[in-house]
Amino acid sequence: MTKPVIAIDGPAASGKGTLARALAHRLDFGYLDTGALYRLVGYSVLERGQNPADHAQAAEAAYFLRDYFTPDLLNNPDLRNDASGNAASKVATMPEVRKALLDLQQNFASNPGGAFKGAILDGRDIGTVICPEAPLKLFITAAPEIRAQRRLKELQSRGIEATYEAVLKDMLERDARDTARKTAPMKPADDAIIIDSSHISAAEMLEKALDTAMQRLGLSA
Repeated sequence: MTKPVIAIDGPAASGKGTLARALAHRLDFGYLDTGALYRLVGYSVLERGQNPADHAQAAEAAYFLRDYFTPDLLNNPDLRNDASGNAASKVATMPEVRKALLDLQQNFASNPGGAFKGAILDGRDIGTVICPEAPLKLFITAAPEIRAQRRLKELQSRGIEATYEAVLKDMLERDARDTARKTAPMKPADDAIIIDSSHISAAEMLEKALDTAMQRLGLSA
């Protein structure tokens, strides 16, 4: 790694994405939402009228993404709907899909862009698989009930009808898939700093992460 890398992992609606974007802005680091890559694979499979549980179809979409990826593809708002999220959790269990996207993520970590001082990647296995040598690893978590409340508010703000019970059920199922998969399960790296965001604000979490980054990496914000 020629520039410092910060790896941020954690489950859905834990606040890791909000933290990663804000931290990247404050530190002038490039940012990659790796979960969006898997959402893009899942979305692409669905758009083709195919089954995200089919290994061959998912792998084909993943290799196509690896070869023709541009950051603009991650701006599609449809990647944030529940269908894409559920499809992402399914394709993410497949070794073929993860292999296809491994190089893409590691290349970004090594080369986030000449103007950036470093790279921040957030996902489920950044600190354990994608960037195990990252000098700073964070694992952001929160109680499932609180994460479900956050997710419900997000959906409602976008005009999407949902119930708390359905959102919580979906979230628990996705957590189970992500933690139980044989390939790159979601878990904190051994040297990760764990931050529970259940009862702290996004601003408080950012300040805590900034302090840690400055101490660990010798950075200024």
